[in-house]
Amino acid sequence: MPRCVIVGCNENGRHTFPSDPKLKTLWEKATKIKKFKASKNSRLCYKHFKDSDYQEICATTGRPPLCKHLKKGVVPSIFPWTPKPSTSAIERQNRYIKRSAKKELFPPQNPIETLTGNYSMEDRNAVSDKEENLPDVQMEIEIKTHELGNMVSDEPERSIRLVNSFTQTPRLNFLFSNYQLMTDDETILYYTGLESYEKFKTVLSTLLPMAYSISYRRNYVMNMSIEDQFLLMLMKLRRNLDDFILSKHFDISKSEVGNVFVTWINFVHQLWSKLNIWPSRELVDYFMPSQFKKNHKITRVIIDGTEVPITRPKNPKSQQATFSSYKHHNTIKFLVGSTPGGLLSYCSEGYGGSTSDRQIIERCNVIHKCNPGDGIMADRGFNIQDLLAPRDITLLVPNFLKGLSQLPGIKLKHDQKLAANRIHIERLIGLIKTYKIFKTDVNAYYVPLMSKIFFVCLMLCNFREKIVN
Repeated sequence: MPRCVIVGCNENGRHTFPSDPKLKTLWEKATKIKKFKASKNSRLCYKHFKDSDYQEICATTGRPPLCKHLKKGVVPSIFPWTPKPSTSAIERQNRYIKRSAKKELFPPQNPIETLTGNYSMEDRNAVSDKEENLPDVQMEIEIKTHELGNMVSDEPERSIRLVNSFTQTPRLNFLFSNYQLMTDDETILYYTGLESYEKFKTVLSTLLPMAYSISYRRNYVMNMSIEDQFLLMLMKLRRNLDDFILSKHFDISKSEVGNVFVTWINFVHQLWSKLNIWPSRELVDYFMPSQFKKNHKITRVIIDGTEVPITRPKNPKSQQATFSSYKHHNTIKFLVGSTPGGLLSYCSEGYGGSTSDRQIIERCNVIHKCNPGDGIMADRGFNIQDLLAPRDITLLVPNFLKGLSQLPGIKLKHDQKLAANRIHIERLIGLIKTYKIFKTDVNAYYVPLMSKIFFVCLMLCNFREKIVN
């Protein structure tokens, strides 16, 4: 990479000279190199620009840029020959900045009471008598402030930038977190799994106003809006972003990320688990697709199992309980059910990966939700006919070969139709698995929450449109 053109500067040059002739000339004159004409390889480094010369927020994304970008029209102004203010001037400037910041952060609730409420009448008269001297004092302050303002250097600029970033935290959080979500549906789908910002607000509205009185797992969170906290939970579920990345995104600490995520998972699960997502027989029939009505009209629910990988537990008994012979990995297993119309209508608690499908059916209450005459559609692995028969419930599964080399034509056609209908549950489970938190081994910290996390993701999928065609 080309070096900086300034004599004595050995830094890598990052900034090319402007293409605009007038601005380029200003840059060339600023270098004070005799008869210097910048070429396409001429560069200047960061050291010759003030912090205020760089963009703090990217205009296109609403976020702090990943790389430093100069504002339009800036000219380099920091060089070895640039006079520097004295240390005392810098300290005075910094103290002035801090005092100004405190006034902005902690304004008096009632300015009139603050000025007059703590004085007696004698004090007020004394103050009134001295008002004549105020103009001179004010003029002196203005002169000193003007003198300090002229002493521009890299250190005050950096201090100003830091204080501004602190005092403008709510605005930055808004731009950084929600600006693009309100304007770009592709972005919100990528980060949250919801199709639009309107859908985002609709889903959030199901949690209001209870979210304003949420009980946090640890300390109360004051520097994030409810909207941003909900967004953080969705981003963690959808993209499985590291807590460090989320802490930088929302300008909070890593511990606060964990506090918000765990609190919101518990809160959302508590509210949504009270909803009855198991539709009546009449609703199932009303929204049943024509191919189901033609071939499997008694179907009440389509069930299937799915597994989520977890890190290997340290406890040997836990290792044994969660080891899946099918996945050859430690997992947590769930039973998921959907209506023929594509609504995710059932979700069991999480079980260790060693638990069989039959054992889950025996322990959960999906059978008890069905009525006599209903049908449960599943794959061959669910050998539960004996559990359903006493309740007059039909098990709709593909035919077994039972020693035959191939099935008769009628049974083969029946199985093909059943497979075409049963594929809905596989697509729905695939939609749940688009939440990246299930793609990698869930760490031990979140394993106790997995039943709640899985249910929340399942419910989020129900807010999607046109899940099943």
